[in-house]
Amino acid sequence: MSNQQSLTPLKMLLFAFHATNTIILSYLPLYLKYKGLDGNEIGYVLAVGPLAAIFAQPFWGYMSDKYKTVKRVIQVCIIGLLITSIIFFQMETLIAIILMGAIFYFFVTPIGALGDSLAQRRADELGVSFGKIRWWGSVGFATSSLIIGEILTRVGIQYMIIPYLFFGALALLVTFRLTDVKVESDPIQLKDVSAIVKSKPFVIFLLFIMFLSITHRANDSFIGLYIEQLGGSEGLVGSAWFVGVVTEAVVFASAGFWFRKYHPLVFVIIAGVLYSIRWFIYGAADSPYQIIGLQFLHGLTFGVFYLASFNYISRLIPKLLQSTGHLVFFATFFGLSGIIGSLVGGALIDSYGGGTLYTGMGIVSSIGTVLIFIYHILPYGKEAYVHDQER
Repeated sequence: MSNQQSLTPLKMLLFAFHATNTIILSYLPLYLKYKGLDGNEIGYVLAVGPLAAIFAQPFWGYMSDKYKTVKRVIQVCIIGLLITSIIFFQMETLIAIILMGAIFYFFVTPIGALGDSLAQRRADELGVSFGKIRWWGSVGFATSSLIIGEILTRVGIQYMIIPYLFFGALALLVTFRLTDVKVESDPIQLKDVSAIVKSKPFVIFLLFIMFLSITHRANDSFIGLYIEQLGGSEGLVGSAWFVGVVTEAVVFASAGFWFRKYHPLVFVIIAGVLYSIRWFIYGAADSPYQIIGLQFLHGLTFGVFYLASFNYISRLIPKLLQSTGHLVFFATFFGLSGIIGSLVGGALIDSYGGGTLYTGMGIVSSIGTVLIFIYHILPYGKEAYVHDQER
C-alpha cells in the first residue's frame, strides 16, 4: 500500500470530524437561542465544553498511551459523540442541557487532539509534512461552514442534528480503515505522566502561550457578536469564518515548504506579533467588512501558531507519552484558555463593547509574545532539541 493510500482514511477522518466541529462552533449558540435560552444561559452551556476538555483531554490521552492505540480511543469517542449528541439535542431545560452537554463534550473534545496526534506520528513515520495531513481538517471546516449554513438557513436551525450525525457517522466509518501507530515499549504508568507535568520547559511554554491562546479563544467566541455590533448580518459571520479557515488550510498545506527553515519558537513569536497587530486593528474597526477583509490573518496567526506550538511540544515529550502530552497541550489551548477567554471576554464585550475587548486582546497577546521571545533566548527554549536528540 502506498503512503498516499494509507493516509487517505486519516485525511477523511480529519475532514469529517472538523465538519462536525463547524456545526457546533458556528450554530450551537443559534440553536440554543431557538430553544429559548438567553445570552447568559448560552454562555454557561458554551463554557461546559472547555471545562470538560480539561478533564477529558488528559484522561483519553492517558488511555491512548496506556493501551498503545490512538485508533481504538478515537473510535470509542466517536461512538460516544453519536450517542450523546442525540440525547443532548433532546434536552429542554437549562440544567439538563448543561449536564448532558458535559457528557457530550467529554467524548467530543479529545477527538481533534487524538486525530492531530495520530497525524503528527504518521507524518514522522512516513517523512511527510504534518501540515499537509492536517489541512484536510481545515477543508472540512470551511466546506461545512458554507454548505451547512446554506442548508440550515433554508430548513431551520432545529434540524442541525441531521448534518451533525451525517458527518459524525462518516468519521466513524473511516476509522475502521485507519492505520494505528506502533509504540514499542511497556504500557505507561501514572508516574510516567507526572514526568510531563514536572518538565519545566513544558509547563513554562504552556503558561506563556496561554497569553496568545486566551485571545484566540476569546475571538472564537465573540467575533460573531462583534460583527453584529458593527452592523453585520449572520451571513457575514459565515463569510468571516470561511475566509479565515481557507487561509488556515493554505498555511497547513504549504507547511512543508516553509516550516523547517527555522526553530519552531521563531514561528510562534512571528504568529504572536501578527496576533497583536490583528487584534489592535480589529479593535479600531468601524465596519464589519474591515473584519472580513482582515480575516486572511487567521491563517497566518492561528495556522502558524498552532503548527509551531504542536511541533515544539512533540519535541519536548518522549514518544511513549506523545498522546498524553498532546492532550495536556489541547486541554490548555482549548480548555483553560477557552474558559478564561469566554468569561473575561463576555464581561468585557457586555460592559465596554467589542472595540475595547479586541484592544485588550492586543495588549495580552503582546505580553505573551515578549514572554515567548525571552523563553526562546533562555536555555529552556533550547531543551526541546536536546530531548529530540536523545530519543
